[in-house]
This record gives sequence, C-alpha cells and structure tokens, in this order.
Amino acid sequence: MLNAPDASSTRPYLLRALHEWCTDNGYTPYIAVQVDEMVQVPQEYVKNGEIVLNVSYDATSSMSLGNDVIEFKARFAGTPREIIVPVDRVLAIYARENGQGMAFPMHTKNGVETGITSVLPAPESRAPLAAVTTSKTASDSSDDDTTPPTSPSGRPTLKRVK
Repeated sequence: MLNAPDASSTRPYLLRALHEWCTDNGYTPYIAVQVDEMVQVPQEYVKNGEIVLNVSYDATSSMSLGNDVIEFKARFAGTPREIIVPVDRVLAIYARENGQGMAFPMHTKNGVETGITSVLPAPESRAPLAAVTTSKTASDSSDDDTTPPTSPSGRPTLKRVK
C-alpha cells in the first residue's frame, strides 16, 4: 500500500480526464497556465503572468498529456510554435463553451501550492490562441441550476476560490 507522500499527483490524471470529457462532448478544452521560466509559450500572449491555451485536438498537433509536462505544437498568428507546460503550472482546465472544468492550486516560487486567489480574465480576453475548427456545438439550453457564472456578455467565466 502506498503512503500519501509516495503517491503521485492527481493533477495530470484529472487534466487528462477533463480533456477527454471536453473532447467527447464536443467542447473545446482550454487550460489556464501560470507562466514562469519553466513554461515554454509565446511570451507576447502572456498577461499578468498567465496564459490561456486552446488544447483541443483541432488546435494542436503532436499533443502529449504526460504526468510531468503537457507538450504540443500550435500556431500563433500563423507561426508554428512548440509549447511545453509543466503540469504543476496548470491553474485550470475548462470547456470554452460552458466554463465547466476544474481549477487547481497555484504554484509558488518556493514550490508550495497555495489557494487560488484571483479570477481568470473575462472570456472576451481569453480567446483561443491557436486555431480552432469544431464540428460540434454545445447545447445552449440548460434546465438545471448548475449553470456556471457568466460575464456581462453572457459568456461563462471561471472563478478561482480559496
């Protein structure tokens, strides 16, 4: 039996599961990433130390959702780029169409995870950074009361809570 300190992180498994859930349901999976020197992304798209990436199969190639890093190739303004994101730098994964997903604790400089204290950018500012072509669309109607919070434009938002 494994002791808790010896167990691996659940984060990569949850990321893969939610990525698969988004894909299976015709949603576009996005990840919010805390950018530091360990993250390889186009720096011109980083805002407030974070970047939101479209990680759908339509927007990426050579995608690998590993236990330690997420790697893929994507086009930014028509230029192909190699993206490398350590799994512990992923702040959230969610479906673009309805905001459903999961947020994770933030990584700090000393390696300690802290509670999530800020709110992701409004949906208008977290547009797909890589090309997207989807053949399915999400249902716009919802009869339950688990509808995610929305911005003034009516699009879903993801709120980080402590």
